[in-house]
Parts: sequence; C-alpha cells; structure tokens
Amino acid sequence: MTLVPVIISGGAGSRLWPLSREMHPKPFIELPDGGTLIGRTYRRAAAIDGVGEIVTVTNREFLFLTADAYDEAPVAGTRNTYLLEPVGRDTAAAVALASVHAAEAWGDDAILLVLPADHLVADEGAFRSAVSRAAELARSGKIVTFGIVPERAETGFGYIEVDGETVLRFVEKPDFATAEEYLASGRHFWNSGMFCFRAGTMLQAMATYCPEILEHVKPAVAEARNGRHGDHATREVVREHFAATPAISLDYAVMEKAEDIACVPVSCGWSDIGSWAAMAELVAADADGNRATGDVVLEEATDCFVHSEDRLVGLVGVSDLLVIDTPDALLVSRKDKAQHVKSVFARLKAQGHEVSKLHRRAHRPWGTYTVLEEGDRFKIKRIEVKPGHRLSLQAHHHRAEHWVVVSGTAKVVNGDQEILLSTNQSTYIPCGHRHRLENPGILPLVLIEVQSGEYLGEDDIVRFQDVYGRS
Repeated sequence: MTLVPVIISGGAGSRLWPLSREMHPKPFIELPDGGTLIGRTYRRAAAIDGVGEIVTVTNREFLFLTADAYDEAPVAGTRNTYLLEPVGRDTAAAVALASVHAAEAWGDDAILLVLPADHLVADEGAFRSAVSRAAELARSGKIVTFGIVPERAETGFGYIEVDGETVLRFVEKPDFATAEEYLASGRHFWNSGMFCFRAGTMLQAMATYCPEILEHVKPAVAEARNGRHGDHATREVVREHFAATPAISLDYAVMEKAEDIACVPVSCGWSDIGSWAAMAELVAADADGNRATGDVVLEEATDCFVHSEDRLVGLVGVSDLLVIDTPDALLVSRKDKAQHVKSVFARLKAQGHEVSKLHRRAHRPWGTYTVLEEGDRFKIKRIEVKPGHRLSLQAHHHRAEHWVVVSGTAKVVNGDQEILLSTNQSTYIPCGHRHRLENPGILPLVLIEVQSGEYLGEDDIVRFQDVYGRS
C-alpha cells in the first residue's frame, strides 16, 4: 500500500507574535539554528522509507512561501502535490481534502500520514519507527493517533488515555494537579495532532460522524482547478463549496466519536513550538540561564530570552522575561505569561492593525518588499524581484510611484511605454497608470519605490494580468 505524508499548514501561530503574522505564519519562521518548521517537516516526511510523493494542504496565499521553503530543504526524487484552500476551515476539512484526493489518486487503500507543518522532532529514528507501527495498524483498518510520552506535567496540551494501543478517551487541557496525575499514571500521552489511516477508512468515518464536511469537500475537489507550480502539481479547490464547510478540528469531528481508535506512543523529542517559552528552549543558555539571538547585552539579568533582529537590545537587573524585538513591533512579557501573547495578537487583529498581518519585510511570489519608512502621504519601500519573475500588470487609484533601480536590470511597463532601466536610472508612474515591473536578468533586481498619495494601503491595487493567478 502507498504511504503518503500529508503536511497540513494553517493557522497564524498567534502565540509567537510578533515574529508570526497572518501573512507570514509560524511554519515559515526562521529558527534560531536555521531553516523553517515547515522545511524540517518536509525533510522528515521525505526521509520515511518508500515515500515518493508528499501532499501539502495549505491556503492558496501560502503556495509560494511553501514552495520556497521546500526548495531550501530539497529532497531528490520527491514529488509534491499542493491542495490549495481558498479559506481556512480547520483540520477536519483539511484531512477530508487530502483523503478525497488520495482515494482518487491512489485508491481507498492508500495510507495517509498527517503531519502538522509547525512541529519539531529531535529523534527522527524513533519517529520513523512509530510511523512504521502506525502504518501496520492503519492497514488493518484502524485510525491511528500518535501519543507523545510526557516529559513533565503539562497544562498546555490535550491528553490521550490508552489501554495498550487502544484509545480510551481524549482529554482536554488539564489543570496542573490533574496533569501530575496523568504523568504518574503511565496511561496518558500528549495529543500530538499526528494521524495515520487508510484514505477509505477516514472517508467512511467522516460519512458516519461528520457527513456535512464531505458534503462540501467532495464537490470542492471534484471541481478543483488543476495546475502546475514548477515541476509539481496544484489543485485549487472551489471557494463556493469549501467556504461552506464547517470549521472544526479532526479531534472533535471524528477522533472523539469513532470507536476502535489506536494510539502509538512515541518518545522522539517532540515539540509543537507553541509559545515563546518553547522557542527559547532551542537556544543554548548561558551561565545565568539567559538565552539570546541577535545583538544583545545582558547585565545582572537571569533566565531571560531575548530575540533581536536588527538593533542592540540591553537588559539590566531583570529576570524571567521574554523580549522579542522586530523592526515594527516589540513584545515584552514575563515568561510564565507566554501563552497570553495570543490575546495581544487577537486585540491587534480586532483593531485591523497592520502588525497582525504583515512584517515590514513581506514575501510575495515574485520576491520581497520591505517598508523602510512611512508617514503622512508617503511610503518608501525596498523591492527585490527574483530573476525571471515579474509583478502583475496593475494600477492604483490613490497613489503615484517613483522607482529607482539600485542594482540589476528592470523591465518596466509604464502606461504605453516599455523601457529597460539599469542602476541609478528611474521612472515615475502617475496615479491610475497601468504598470508592471519585471526582472529579465539572472541576478536579483533591487529598487527603491517612493509612494505618494492620499491612501497608501496594500489593498489599493487593481490587477489586470498576473502570472500567479491573482488577477
């Protein structure tokens, strides 16, 4: 039977704000020792014996970030299929998408291994052994979950109570006293959110316990737009059907209702990197228990974690603090309040604040832009376009732009003109003019864009043509 890893990438990772944002979420955060969570998940999945294809379920807006992360963690001979959601509908809908697709592509007997994109595993050998056992159980018709052997009394995770390999019940996050009882029992494991099953088994369970999900997912897949991204396949599911799918987790929709659920216990150095406290553990501590990345000076400070991106941060005479400094947002928190960062994110999102959505350096299919400065009626950006890529043919209703090439060659459409610009050359684009920027060279194109106008929001854009399907 075919074993197909399914990487599910969704959610904003609000507990890791301000590094995680809606449009640059947790799976794409650069880790202290390099790489990304989703890149490591991809390599971990590809290293399983017999795997030749990986399915990724993600929002269509994250296709290019995901593909870039995979390109930075290449695995020879691995094929990718991207199932692209128009909106997020939680893990039950994502698993339904993957199951319907797999049954169509490989048949009901295909074994799916569902992996969240934002987890770390230190002992990959132990992980692969657990996957091998889970696949055996899945072949016999069981839906399998992975229970992490608890290392401490933890109140931030749900638990699975088992008898041997049989799941007795799923338990919500406990209080500390209950978590200590679970730790001592030897029958309770952390709920990892990883699953293994036959495609047909999951589809049958969903037909029984959550038929309304399949009711919308099946036509969304049947009418999906098939395409290519480089050498890999894409399936963009239909918004009309998928948006009507109930937003519910797989645990609530299926796992807590179904009978004969199996659990494979595993001790593999697992972490869901669910808070800044967990992220801090990835950095070596000094003699005073401090952990730091970036340019940091500590004086009489103990047990602090500091992340600084582009300026010096100094701490004096403090302890047990989290200090996360990014170019446009600063977070300071007591370490024991790390889980409450999500409340700050929620308030910013409710206010429509830009720092809940984007970094000053934003990633786009064609490259990146960085906001250098902005004020009343002006904004200055650094734009970098990857070789061979181009922006959409577009226009703005409320702003004019001036482009100055710093390095590389720019091919520019400006109204009725098409021109080539090199270093130190520029062009002015009046408000309302159709325009396009392209890098025809083999080196990155870097330019400075100066915007001026009454409104400078990113939503003031009308696309007429776009090679990335955004028009």
